[in-house]
Amino acid sequence: MFLRKDLERLEDKIIAPYGVKSKNSRGRKFDEEKHPYRTCFQRDRDRIIHSHAFRRLEYKTQVFIIHEGDYFRTRLTHTLEVSQIARIISQALRLNQDLTEAISLAHDLGHTPFGHSGEEILNELMQSWGGFNHNNQGLRIVDFLEEMNLKFQRLNLTWEVREGIAKHSPIGNGFQEYLEEFEPQLRPTLEAQVVIFADEIAYDSHDLDDDIKSGLIEEVYLKKIELWKKVESKIKQQYTNLPYRVKIHLVIRNLIDELVSDLIFYSRRRIEKLGITSVQQAKEYPEYIISFSPHIQQLRCVLRDFLYKNLYRHYKVVRMSCKAKMILKKLFESFVNNPQQLPPDFRKRIEINKENKEQVICDYIAGMTDRFAKEEYEKLFEPGKRV
Repeated sequence: MFLRKDLERLEDKIIAPYGVKSKNSRGRKFDEEKHPYRTCFQRDRDRIIHSHAFRRLEYKTQVFIIHEGDYFRTRLTHTLEVSQIARIISQALRLNQDLTEAISLAHDLGHTPFGHSGEEILNELMQSWGGFNHNNQGLRIVDFLEEMNLKFQRLNLTWEVREGIAKHSPIGNGFQEYLEEFEPQLRPTLEAQVVIFADEIAYDSHDLDDDIKSGLIEEVYLKKIELWKKVESKIKQQYTNLPYRVKIHLVIRNLIDELVSDLIFYSRRRIEKLGITSVQQAKEYPEYIISFSPHIQQLRCVLRDFLYKNLYRHYKVVRMSCKAKMILKKLFESFVNNPQQLPPDFRKRIEINKENKEQVICDYIAGMTDRFAKEEYEKLFEPGKRV
């Protein structure tokens, strides 16, 4: 039988000195007996996958609201794509793949319904109570909100995974107690940095794919983007007379490969050039060590500017965004004015546990799927809808 101690010995041989070894984890808030055949990061990964918040990602959308089409990415498909990309990069750089995977799977747990539109309106509504940030909310979920085991508080994840969630982007004002715990003066682990860039690769390429499939942008406009032209020319050299959809699929797939390869080779050169030989040394370096080459980063900026102007600011996407914000704002205001409309578990937190009313309502709304938020809106504001 291959036991946890065998896995830890294998990590000593495979993982580079600058990668986090599971036996060196800073541990959990509440001590637990170690698992006989899973490392601490493998346990974290499994707890995240089996959480309620993870399953709800299936019905939370990226850009397109769920009813607009069943082939667009959701938060769940995006998360799985990030995890796959991040594991490949982590493996190539001899980092801890289990830690990388756990952070990847958890990085979007705190996202609201309706993509970034939902986060923007909740941040606006919660300004008097510290604002809203989906990374902070992810920490709330794994530390306070997700009910899984009565022996300890919520998921009780390791320090390294929780730091990866917190430092996926800057920690907001609402979570001052986390600032010192996660050493804000230091960079996150290289595993967490890999997830940050894998996330960018996934949403750049897949938002572009959804953009084309939705019909919001025609391929002729993409031919002006150098990164697209570079990848497309490779496909044309290999194949002729490809069906349109097959060609688009191959271009997107090769675009991901182009970005992943550049990130791996440039990051490896940086690690060697900087002489990084420990986890602490990597965290103390003032910039991210994981990085694209300057040339590819410049090409990515052009692509992202194109996506911003042609997808995120497209009038149909803006309409969906305004509709989403209206739904969540009216829900929030209605619940604040009359908390008796909340389900019993959430009313209990306000009435018995004496938690901040607005924060409880924010937790309730942030946890909704797109479909559930629409249904709640209809129940509250459409007289003919059954409650």
